[in-house]
Amino acid sequence: MEITFEQLPKAINLLFIKLENIERLLQNANSQQIETDNLLTIQQAAEILRLSVPTIYGLVSRSQIPCMKKGKRLYFSTKELTDWIKTGRKKTVSEVEIEASKFISRKPL
Repeated sequence: MEITFEQLPKAINLLFIKLENIERLLQNANSQQIETDNLLTIQQAAEILRLSVPTIYGLVSRSQIPCMKKGKRLYFSTKELTDWIKTGRKKTVSEVEIEASKFISRKPL
């Protein structure tokens, strides 16, 4: 699409409007993410993780899973659980190769 010099102000105005719409959508998405960080009981956490409640207790006792304790109750954050699951992600072969080449290039001979 070719824009002439005379059409330039109108095109810039249209871009500005679209940019404002994108910013608004991003702000709404961020506010929705904050709202979705709910506290879960151990039973709810077990359902989400597809693990048994005794397994969750074992992970908590070994401090391997993020949780909060108030009195005798355990609570779990959906966001923290999601982040915890993501830390177990295995890298692809290409990611490992890139990481290795970066490490080798930093190392002085």
